[in-house]
Amino acid sequence: MKNNKIGMSHGAGGEVMGNLISETILANLSKKSVNGGIGLDALDDGATIPLENHEIVVTTDGHTINPLFFPGGDIGRISAAGTINDVAVMGAKPLAITNAMIIKEGFPIEDLSKIIKSMDETCKEADVGVITGDTKVMEQDKIDELVIVTTGIGIVEKGKAIRDSGLEVGDKIITTGSIGDHGMSLLSFREGFGFETDLKSDVAPVWGMVEKAIEIGGVTAMKDPTRGGLSNAINEMASKSGVGIIIQDEAIPIKQQVKAVSDMLGIDPYEVANEGKVIMGVKADLADETLNAIKKDKYGKEASIIGEVVEGKRVLIETPVGGQRILEAPIADPVPRVC
Repeated sequence: MKNNKIGMSHGAGGEVMGNLISETILANLSKKSVNGGIGLDALDDGATIPLENHEIVVTTDGHTINPLFFPGGDIGRISAAGTINDVAVMGAKPLAITNAMIIKEGFPIEDLSKIIKSMDETCKEADVGVITGDTKVMEQDKIDELVIVTTGIGIVEKGKAIRDSGLEVGDKIITTGSIGDHGMSLLSFREGFGFETDLKSDVAPVWGMVEKAIEIGGVTAMKDPTRGGLSNAINEMASKSGVGIIIQDEAIPIKQQVKAVSDMLGIDPYEVANEGKVIMGVKADLADETLNAIKKDKYGKEASIIGEVVEGKRVLIETPVGGQRILEAPIADPVPRVC
């Protein structure tokens, strides 16, 4: 019998959320694009509104992270960076965000001030302004602490937006840094397992890395591997592009602390959210140059070429001994409320 109620997995990325979006949301909307631009049907990280010489890139993101403050960041930093990053991976220069907040009655003003300052500092990194917003307050028993909804606005030359569906056979796959940091650090902190680790969230704006990569000229596709992590992002890119991908397991950068936590909890780090990374496809002859450019950014020092686009329909991981296994898209991110 089909479940007709919303569950936590409906908001956790992966297959369950995808079904909800396609069957309930998209199916009940009529006009989903403007001026022939990239619209909601594309289910990319953002949408575009073509104008005479440029395209406006727009994205909207809701943030319900728990807890509000965590190692490496807080809801202010993640709401700014997450939205800026969704604009950036469309190949657009981020310009501004909006900020709508729904706050629980009794929430400490001192904490709210810290969150807003954190948002501002993150925006400064990418030269982004917070240009408008909204503030609402709800009764104590009606909402959990604070919800932030941000909209990002960017600009790109007309026809130059980069989609997540542009992979071509022969392209190399680059990750701009280590995988699983955000989800695993948040889970360790939130659940109080007492891990002796300095693991922190990777939450950061990625525009600096993206801009450097675009300047080389070989980027064919990009995605922000948030909910559902690397597994969800790479499968979505492959499926939309109509290609297969072979990933080299040993080439994926992953911190030892992340491995330790994931082994202890039995959670695949490839399936948990990242908040300061990009997965990108790059033309093979420009891959090394692109990688070197990314590594010059302060957030890109651990960037790596992790695989190659091939003919086919599956994402495969190749082990160091030559074996292969299928990398499936997750049902949902195993760590809820990560962003």
